[in-house]
Amino acid sequence: MGEERSTGLQALGTVGVVGLGLIGGSIALDLRQQGVPVIGLVHRESTAARAMERGLVDAVSCQLSCLNDCNTVILALPIEALLNPEPQLVEALPAHAVVTDVASVKGAVLEAWRHRHPRFVAAHPMAGTDQSGVDAGVLGLFRGRPWVATPESATDPQALASVKVLAEGLGSDWITADAACHDQAVALVSHLPVMVSAALLRAASEERDPRVLDLARRLASSGFADTTRVGGGNPALGTAMACRNTAALLKALAAYRWSLEQLEEAILSGHWAQLENELHKTSTLRPGFVEKGPGPLSPPG
Repeated sequence: MGEERSTGLQALGTVGVVGLGLIGGSIALDLRQQGVPVIGLVHRESTAARAMERGLVDAVSCQLSCLNDCNTVILALPIEALLNPEPQLVEALPAHAVVTDVASVKGAVLEAWRHRHPRFVAAHPMAGTDQSGVDAGVLGLFRGRPWVATPESATDPQALASVKVLAEGLGSDWITADAACHDQAVALVSHLPVMVSAALLRAASEERDPRVLDLARRLASSGFADTTRVGGGNPALGTAMACRNTAALLKALAAYRWSLEQLEEAILSGHWAQLENELHKTSTLRPGFVEKGPGPLSPPG
């Protein structure tokens, strides 16, 4: 990363990261690599100790007062903790600081936070792995990946510009969108795949012939692994996404169910030319969704 990008990140001042799991830890690592001072806030002393061992932060604490001198605060919390924040955490956020989040649902987040802090910016970096916890953070996670902000008319423009500096400084592609549009889009490409992946794992595991099931497990390779990766991830996260993005996810599930029924009907009717035509069509659609250059695959969340 060049000197110009690093210089831009210095404008963030001291950055507080609340939660040092996959996303929070990865942000902290990238910022520290570019010389930005990072303070971590965690719940457990054991997590704090491990964060220091890994070099995630310059300092870490379980005390809310560690945020006092932060110019930027990133709320890398689980969705439910973000939507129902501890009052003491809200009170501890400096009024002058830029505050942003990383959750994959934006409408509910805005509803919860638009009146809680004057410089809050709702945002969502679309990057990750299937790992979690304080050992999950990695360098370069956001490079080449989208970082979506969903500002409203009342959003502080200088705070929004600061979050853009953060996103682009970590190598992300900056995007702004309406919150409802964002939530429907992620329902299609992030939340729906979790449910489809989970359903595929269930269907395969419920094979009643033990010989077939054993052979299927032995034969499963990269195709099955790629298709089921997100269904084998964090159950609490998948449930939170469904709970907090219900309408958009149900709409996406209905569209998926209809598409699956069309394929099933072609097979039942022996309309092989129709099936081949559908598969040809989908093969031409895929590049528009997945061929965006290098970068880690997006996780649910």
